[in-house]
Amino acid sequence: MTNHDRIHAREPTHHRDRWSVGTIESLEQRDGHCVVTVTDDAGETVELVVTLAVRDLFVGRLDIEEGDSPVGERVWYRKHGG
Repeated sequence: MTNHDRIHAREPTHHRDRWSVGTIESLEQRDGHCVVTVTDDAGETVELVVTLAVRDLFVGRLDIEEGDSPVGERVWYRKHGG
């Protein structure tokens, strides 16, 4: 069973200190999941694994037009166990 990471299109209103902020570099589908590559404020690259449903949810909440790429958008995330 895959342990999924967490990602939000908007700044969380709770436990803000538990979340990191980054910019989406890429999204790809791998093994039935979505891998979101994010660069954090320190320039480090992080791979987040989420379900396709979570991908659809957070991409739908980004401030972009339907069909536009989410690359370059700012997101809040937590690695599993983080």
